[in-house]
Amino acid sequence: MERSEKPTTLITGAGIGIGAATARAFARAGYRVVVTDVLEEEGRSVADEIESAGGEGEYYHLDVMDTGETDSVVSAIQDRYGPIDTVVANAGIAHRVPLAELTDEKWDHTHEIDLKGVMRVCRAVAPAMREAGRGNIVALSSIMGVAYGWDEHVQYSAAKAGVVGLVRGLAVELARDGIRVNGIAPGYIRTAQALSEEHSLGPEGLEEAAEFIPMGRVGEPEDIADVSVFLASEGARYITGQVLVVDGGLLVGRY
Repeated sequence: MERSEKPTTLITGAGIGIGAATARAFARAGYRVVVTDVLEEEGRSVADEIESAGGEGEYYHLDVMDTGETDSVVSAIQDRYGPIDTVVANAGIAHRVPLAELTDEKWDHTHEIDLKGVMRVCRAVAPAMREAGRGNIVALSSIMGVAYGWDEHVQYSAAKAGVVGLVRGLAVELARDGIRVNGIAPGYIRTAQALSEEHSLGPEGLEEAAEFIPMGRVGEPEDIADVSVFLASEGARYITGQVLVVDGGLLVGRY
């Protein structure tokens, strides 16, 4: 079994946006980073960037809708490096679908990625973490899953609310095994998703959002990435089952 002193983190959806920023942040924090995504070119680019900067990064194709591939990737990493220290379950989609057009298939597609995809990776890593008596899981929810409704995105809001329940349930089930499970609920973050006029606010809408965010700006992917690193650190050793809202004061500042 190939090992080094560095702890290992596996990040889903790490080819772009928050996932890519999270991969870079963990690399800077001294982790070996396993970049996974269905976007092969982007995922490899992030891993190569980490390597070029002197860190340890590698890319694996991972579709979190595929139980077999999820189990296989986790098994391969564990065979090489032992139990994974931290998982950041970040992969997700948010498609605008009016209720009248919300077929069972469209509902299921979002839930397969945004909720069940989180469960799949957690289920895959938990046995080795339990055996080791340690581990951290960070799952990405959203302010649309903890406080706001989002019209024409009800399948997304429902899935992200489900992540909150998943975090709580797993935290209780795994706590005695030394595993902490927490979540992050980002506010408006400057990502390709948020910049999409078809499925989200678009560039103009995102800038307008900055006007009613108390801190006066839209968040950057790095604002979320650094919180993931904190939740995986010894500094968060007594935190589990929590979903931290990272939104520049949006939820407390809009009346």
